[in-house]
Amino acid sequence: MEEKHQGVVTQVIGAVVDVQFAHEDMPAIRDLLYVTDGAFKTPLEVEKHMGGGVVRCIALKATEGLYRGMAVENTGAPITVPVGENMLGRAINVMGEPIDGLGEIYAAERRDINGPAINPVSREYPQSCILTGISSIDATCSLIRGQKLPIFSGAGLAHNELAAQIVRQAHVIGTGDDAKFVIVFCAMGIKNDTADFFRRDFSESGALGRTVMFLNMASDPIIERILAPRCALTAAEYLAFDLGYHVLVVMTDMTFYCEALREFSSSKGEIPSRKGYPSYMYSDLASIYERAGLIHDKPGSVTLMPILTMPGDDISHPIPDLTGYITEGQIVLSRDLAQKGIYPPVGILPSLSRLMKDGTGKGFTRDDHPDLSNQLFASYSEVSSARSLATVIGEDELSARDKLYLQFGNELEHDFINQGMYEPRSLDETLNMGWKLLSILPRSELSRVSDKVLDQHYTGTAN
Repeated sequence: MEEKHQGVVTQVIGAVVDVQFAHEDMPAIRDLLYVTDGAFKTPLEVEKHMGGGVVRCIALKATEGLYRGMAVENTGAPITVPVGENMLGRAINVMGEPIDGLGEIYAAERRDINGPAINPVSREYPQSCILTGISSIDATCSLIRGQKLPIFSGAGLAHNELAAQIVRQAHVIGTGDDAKFVIVFCAMGIKNDTADFFRRDFSESGALGRTVMFLNMASDPIIERILAPRCALTAAEYLAFDLGYHVLVVMTDMTFYCEALREFSSSKGEIPSRKGYPSYMYSDLASIYERAGLIHDKPGSVTLMPILTMPGDDISHPIPDLTGYITEGQIVLSRDLAQKGIYPPVGILPSLSRLMKDGTGKGFTRDDHPDLSNQLFASYSEVSSARSLATVIGEDELSARDKLYLQFGNELEHDFINQGMYEPRSLDETLNMGWKLLSILPRSELSRVSDKVLDQHYTGTAN
């Protein structure tokens, strides 16, 4: 029985390994194979049937020492990852092996990482809010439970710090049971000092106890980077749909994932598409992002916040472009705000949460939340016009109205958007701060808010 599952290595090109099997013993796509030579054991994942009994595989570890004729064992099963509540508080790699020095993980079971996207017919519409404790997100770009809301960053911006803050501070509202809220954190292609930062931050803040950490280092093989988000989502799906947890999955950095996908595609000799990325990158990203959501008759939820760095701060680059098509909005970090020393540098105007309208307001957050959000957005858009005019004619020559908008914009950026990394803000605190800022402007300028709401919250002058 063992013999019929044996194959031999016929070619090794970098991380790509071709294996010959008998026709009747061909492994399935995504099956896990092992190259065995005494104590030597290298895992492979089947990627393609080449014909003639040959399968093309990708090595999950370094291929140094592999040579033609080595024996290959077919496990007859795909790559699996441990799942269960015992994963909380642990750091593991994509093979499900603990890397935190705390011993073996005794998980409930192991599951195939190649899970399907949620069937649209089975989806339940997201309507409950997840608060991050960050004013610029909670007020104007709210995260809804079951949503896919990416963060578009740039090289050198504080997205790692923002990710850590979200993991520390995030909590659900509208469920009555915040104890059932957990985090699955997945870091891809990170350096050792960044991994140490995340571990230390989560541990010192106490967030580690409700977090499952999947860590893929920059020195790890690229195939592990491609498997990392699927491992994280598999763990999240079990916690959500089997155990009833509300799970927030934070992934950083999806740009490293896409770069690995491009390198992987090139090593297989595939014809590249836009900017050298594979033509199937949209489908590949969709197979990840569409695993998030809510399912009818299931108590839990999977909410996804992928973080990516835009190459050259170009939002039209294929990575943010395709991500924006699949997901339900974006939070854009602004380099201009970062250069002013503002953290987190969330650009309110280019940011958007498409599901926010259905998860905020009466019965969800606070009655005035949608009106405040709309008015902050509209008023802040006027600030850009006033600043542009000031650069031409000088600030002293501006009208009284434009000067008020300049004051509003400066205070919004330095008091509202700007927030300490270890400064959580409640929703009431955030919304009250927003109304205080809007009260700088004349009441006649607040055209997005009804008189009834203004009577309750506006404290400025009528004209």
